[in-house]
Amino acid sequence: MKQRAPLTLAAVTAALAAATGLAFLTAPAATPAGGAGRAAAARMPVERSVLVCPAPSSSDIAETTYTSLTPGKGGAAGPARLADKDGKAVLDLKEPGKPVAATASGAEAPALTGAAQGALAPGWTAQQTTKVSAGHARGLLGLACTAPGTDFWFPGVSTAKGRQDYVHLTNPDDTVAEVAVKLHGPDGLLKDKPGIADPVYDVAPRSTTKVSLSQLAPDSLLADATAHVTARSGRVGASVHVAEDGTGADWLPASAGPADTLVLPGIPADTTSVRLVAFAPGEDDADLTVKLSGPTGPINPAGRERLHLKGGMTETLDLGDVTRGEAGSLLLAPADPKKAVPVVAALRVVRGTAAKQELAFVPASTPVGERATVADNRADDKATVLTLTASGADAKVRVTASPGTEGGQGAATEITLKGGTTRAVTPPAPTGGKGPYALTVETLSGGPVHAARTLTLPHDGIPMFTVQAFGDDRSTVSVPRAAEDPSILLR
Repeated sequence: MKQRAPLTLAAVTAALAAATGLAFLTAPAATPAGGAGRAAAARMPVERSVLVCPAPSSSDIAETTYTSLTPGKGGAAGPARLADKDGKAVLDLKEPGKPVAATASGAEAPALTGAAQGALAPGWTAQQTTKVSAGHARGLLGLACTAPGTDFWFPGVSTAKGRQDYVHLTNPDDTVAEVAVKLHGPDGLLKDKPGIADPVYDVAPRSTTKVSLSQLAPDSLLADATAHVTARSGRVGASVHVAEDGTGADWLPASAGPADTLVLPGIPADTTSVRLVAFAPGEDDADLTVKLSGPTGPINPAGRERLHLKGGMTETLDLGDVTRGEAGSLLLAPADPKKAVPVVAALRVVRGTAAKQELAFVPASTPVGERATVADNRADDKATVLTLTASGADAKVRVTASPGTEGGQGAATEITLKGGTTRAVTPPAPTGGKGPYALTVETLSGGPVHAARTLTLPHDGIPMFTVQAFGDDRSTVSVPRAAEDPSILLR
């Protein structure tokens, strides 16, 4: 039997980077000679980031804008490139702090995969925004390209008549990924007929597979359900494309969690309908308090202050026009802190009325953390609204606008938030430039802070909009005792 060579730090780090797609890093300096004890944990910038973007639309009249940015400053670095399955570059970012954009038309726009290296890796972000002016899938569809993973929850999907929901599974790697998709309705897990194995989908390398949720439940019309996506081998990016007859279309990103306390940030002020969809993945029931965080603090929606979730079953709560003219965020917490149960949740949000309605989704999100970025904002009047929520203590954040993709000068401002409140602001915009730009939010003190950006591009009297949450860009990783111990924690 051959003896295995001991693993080096570089080998372990590279293996973890290949497994997660989140980071590849270098070791910090060793403990000085003569120093007692072990080296303290260090924060190191990532050296490699991976993103995937699903095919944006099946409509021949779709118009898609892609944007990409790595925040910060610095000289030439790279590459940071998003390409189609044949390796043709669609977005090629060359310098931190300077966003790039590209456009695509029709239904032929492909799914994209790519990686950023070196100075372009920490905080690399990309966004696709698609406008479809007519048809059953008309609307403004926005989605932040995501890091690949192995486990995703999507409360808010549906197999009802008039809904067309597709899970897009995008594989960034050179090997096939095997992925399972399961649905949980109000009565629990939808099971196949006895003797028939659960379907597993093979996602080819550097490509996307679409899974129709209605085909997973051909005999069930579920107004609201929760989809669970798990990669049994490999890894994928996963997002749900939703088209609803008469109400519009958008992407449903995965919910944060499962967690016992959730924040769903960025409900627009003029919302006409809000529906909460929540799910407790385990066997235990969950009792939640439901509060709306507004400019003066959290309030209890009259008659809708509590939600009971049966373990393994999807539940809904109709909140109506809960914001009543003031933007807000929904706060979910255990009714009894001693009986906290992890849950996932998302909101279906509608603006407009009658034939001029438009929908979007607001899933539970993670806090901004040290820094978070959303690309593709527009400087048009009231096109971009930033919603900031201090769910606990008072907090202070810095909001920075990058230059536009066609030049200009960036801008920044600092905003103080009172604990428990939500503020909707017109964010800073670059001066002297044109084209989409990125917004970066940094937590300076206090917190946690949750944030979301609403982009509105009206069309023919329809308030077409999409909401994207800010999540910690995880541009650094913690490396404990790196000089002595190859066990590296990637946070």
